[in-house]
Amino acid sequence: MGIDVLLGTPSLQKELQGRKIAFLGHAASVTGDGRYSPDALMEAGDLRIVALFAPQHGFYGEKQDNMIESEDFVHPRYGIPVFSLYGRVRRPTAAMLDTFEVLLVDLQDIGARPYTYLTTLFYMMEACAAAGKSVWVPDRPDPAGRSVEGSLLRPGWESFIGPAPLIMRHGMTMGELALWYREEKGLDLDLRVIRMAGYDPEAAPGYGWPVFEHAWVPPSPNASSLNMARCYPGTVLFEGTTLSEGRGTATPLERVGAPDIDFIRILERMHRLEPAWLEGCTLLPVTFEPVFDKHRGQRCSGIHIFTDDRHYRHERFRPYRLAALVLKSIRLEYPDHRLWRDPPFEYEYERLPIDLLSGGTFLREWVDDAQAGPGDLDRYLREDEARWEEVRRPFLLY
Repeated sequence: MGIDVLLGTPSLQKELQGRKIAFLGHAASVTGDGRYSPDALMEAGDLRIVALFAPQHGFYGEKQDNMIESEDFVHPRYGIPVFSLYGRVRRPTAAMLDTFEVLLVDLQDIGARPYTYLTTLFYMMEACAAAGKSVWVPDRPDPAGRSVEGSLLRPGWESFIGPAPLIMRHGMTMGELALWYREEKGLDLDLRVIRMAGYDPEAAPGYGWPVFEHAWVPPSPNASSLNMARCYPGTVLFEGTTLSEGRGTATPLERVGAPDIDFIRILERMHRLEPAWLEGCTLLPVTFEPVFDKHRGQRCSGIHIFTDDRHYRHERFRPYRLAALVLKSIRLEYPDHRLWRDPPFEYEYERLPIDLLSGGTFLREWVDDAQAGPGDLDRYLREDEARWEEVRRPFLLY
């Protein structure tokens, strides 16, 4: 982890000495030896940590779902302010910016555009550029490795879950994304990315995550496993539907279901439509009952996605296409089903959540068009995927 490089490099720490430092992190801001990063920084000696910033889900990762806000508070151990960037504000105020000179950003991302920690990073970069502050990013792995999939965010569809023209599964670390965003927006920002030592984003068996070296610490309450992180660039789409994405069960965003849909029929339809999009993982029909969120207390038929067994093939697993095929199959099997969730969603009160999540209207229109087939979606996605591969190339560090 980049935080370990920072803590193990006296010359880097010397550059920070005498400067007022703020730290943006969360529950997954953990060093390689199992300490919380802010604790390790406080114990490092001459570093002056004066403020903490918390993204969505809170500094401790305790807040559940979208639009559940956190308040500012004073840290009970450190006696310094913890400013919420997912409460009364989502961008830092001038008063918050006045507290520090250098911002350390140690956020564990999940590798997909709607995961809001990269939005918070981008907002803080913009604010720090305007205020003449420095930003240091001790880098962390992308659990999706270098995989690229999905569609690019279309102009006019920017939101808190789509802050920039990224693709759904971008295949970049937070440090790499920071470098890209500075260039994309032309920010006059003093930015330092602290590279991880020995990181190989394509190495088996983690293919992005260093399994057996670092524990998977949930960066948010529903990001409970590496399996979830691998599935998320597809299963996040179900948040924009009336289907349960497994919230309220022990394995959220690894499954999908509903009480009024027979998912055995859906799986059969998926195999007939485009069996190649089911490859690389294990799909198991399941029955579950959420204890909160959508379909609370109702028995749901569903599908569970597994990427943590011997059948996993990283290069063939395409969660975005898999999720799209689920939606298409439901539309064909249940043409009158009310599939799309209504707003509000992540502070958007008019636009449909599915369009915000997919970055435009194309996916929804493809699902609802009975004449459109998998080939139509695949051609659309391949063009965007090839474009993103070229866009990101100059910013890759590993």
